[in-house]
Amino acid sequence: MKDIFSLQNKVAVVTGGSMGIGAMIAEGFLNFGAKVYLVARNAEQLKAKQAEFAKLGECEVISADLKDLAGIKQFVSQFAERESRLDILVNNAGISDGGKTLDDVTESDWDRVMDLNIKSIYFLIQAFLPYLRVDCSPETPKKVINIASIDGCGKINPFYNFAYGVSKAGLIQLGKHLGDSLAWEGIYINTISPGDFPTDLNRIARDYTEEMRNYIPGKRVGEKGNIAGAAIFLASDAGNYSVGSNIVVDGGESVRGIQRAFFADKMTTVDLNK
Repeated sequence: MKDIFSLQNKVAVVTGGSMGIGAMIAEGFLNFGAKVYLVARNAEQLKAKQAEFAKLGECEVISADLKDLAGIKQFVSQFAERESRLDILVNNAGISDGGKTLDDVTESDWDRVMDLNIKSIYFLIQAFLPYLRVDCSPETPKKVINIASIDGCGKINPFYNFAYGVSKAGLIQLGKHLGDSLAWEGIYINTISPGDFPTDLNRIARDYTEEMRNYIPGKRVGEKGNIAGAAIFLASDAGNYSVGSNIVVDGGESVRGIQRAFFADKMTTVDLNK
């Protein structure tokens, strides 16, 4: 079992991979032998992250906006020019509605979050099916990992994030539906729900790390190895018996109940599709 977590000879795509949790997962994949495609809108950030990862392994980048079907089709077409198969798809790109009050959320706000956080993931999986199905079987499964959030896991975040929380709860349920539908042919879909990780996207965990210790049972915010490790488990042979699951990586924050009201005035819109 010494190679059970190996990703050697695997081709992976990580959306929203130029920063934050997406970059953490990509770094983990590279360290375990995968060829990784980072996908995001900002070409400069992608190139910078590619240069940073250059010594770790084979890292490619594709600049794409996945907010609608046109962008999804264009991205998959670009991928198909380079690869004939896909082994691992990590759907990490997403956006928050920024915690607006109930009265202030507009139809545009709502649609923007839902389009990127759940609709685009469904149609990206659909578009990649021909590439996931190459050499696919229950004995040699392909993997799809959707990144949700503890905001979608049942406990209410006092910092109301209406569309975001609903979209992440829906994404967890989508993973169950698609997991059951596709596992029969060897495409295993699972979800990871992170808690607070210090990134440029989660500025609260980044800038108030010490204060957060008072709100998380694990007494600290997340580290990149925590989220990367969960993704490596699901992507590797170690995760070959996980279907439709939701792995929560949050130091116990969601078990106790999300206690971030103190930081509400410091939170801002989060966009993981950069």
